[in-house]
Amino acid sequence: MSARTLPLISKAEVEKHNSEKDCWVTLFDRKIYNVTSFLNEHPAGGDIILEWAGKDITKIMADVMSHVHSESAYEILDDEYLVGYLATPEEQKELLSNPNHVVDVKISGDVYDPTTLDHLPTYDKLSIQTDYGSDYNKHKFLDLNKPLLVQVLFGNFTKKFYLDQVHRPRHYGKGSAPLFGNFLEPLSLTAWWVVPTIWLPVNFYIFYIGLTGLPVVSAVLMWMLGLFVWTLLEYGMHRFLFHIDEYLPESQLAFTVHFLLHGIHHYVPMDKNRLVMPPTLFLALAYPIYKAVFSILPFYYACAGFAGGHLGYIIYDVMHYVLHHARLPSYLQEVKKYHLEHHYKNYELGFGVSSKFWDVVFGTELKMDNTVQKRA
Repeated sequence: MSARTLPLISKAEVEKHNSEKDCWVTLFDRKIYNVTSFLNEHPAGGDIILEWAGKDITKIMADVMSHVHSESAYEILDDEYLVGYLATPEEQKELLSNPNHVVDVKISGDVYDPTTLDHLPTYDKLSIQTDYGSDYNKHKFLDLNKPLLVQVLFGNFTKKFYLDQVHRPRHYGKGSAPLFGNFLEPLSLTAWWVVPTIWLPVNFYIFYIGLTGLPVVSAVLMWMLGLFVWTLLEYGMHRFLFHIDEYLPESQLAFTVHFLLHGIHHYVPMDKNRLVMPPTLFLALAYPIYKAVFSILPFYYACAGFAGGHLGYIIYDVMHYVLHHARLPSYLQEVKKYHLEHHYKNYELGFGVSSKFWDVVFGTELKMDNTVQKRA
């Protein structure tokens, strides 16, 4: 989340906004929200909010006996209702001399270190920028102010140290962390919408070819089979290719390839431009699968089956972005929580992204009582 310039407001001023027509609340004794327009939209009714008008709602928001609030609830507050920041005692002195004082409140200024996590953080913390200098001084791993790939290549790390550090999440906080730091940088950045824009027309065309040579029922059945096979491929690639982790040789070059393929995603998991696969990387990974499918199956059957698997990939990649950054309905919150726990709790479990079906089948399901990942 980028810095926002908003007014500092005294506690006494916030307490005045305590009516149905003018309702403010605070969160974490810092953020101030004008929730007047939300009173009639609150699922539990506006009266419960009015009880806290002009007050801090941190405890009641977290009170499971009262009502379980999803991560999206905190995100919606920040996106739609944030109007200012509650002045600290020091800032209050400035307000006495300058009532119109505003402040560039940087989220990165909050005291928060994602690398020490032993549980999934609340959603509001996923946008808190890592303190780059403190992180490097503490861990002696990578400097987020400099191109990352060359630091991995010449880092002289042990495998144990590299794996421990690359799976401790950092939050870059101002766009995308520099990977190459040169003209190659754009090749590593892919907006989520690029995937459906490029690949859906290709997918429909391949399936159409299959339809021209097969009965509709046969084409649809092959398409469904391809989609199902994709779910297994998704699990297998995530577990055995992207998370080859413990099988890496003690080699900086191997660490560099690992970092380029998937390590950077675990290092900066909330980077919006590194959540879907760049088209060039997809072509490299998909080509052997394409050749295998078309060598095993008759042409038209191969077209229909490959189209189903290819659509599975498109859904997976878009869903991956959504699980990290979109506000989701309640029935998808658990899917989101499951994937984020793979990042913030235990990267050695929970390899299914669009579904945990194969995790259950192969005994890698990430459960509530699982311990956190091993730390060096």
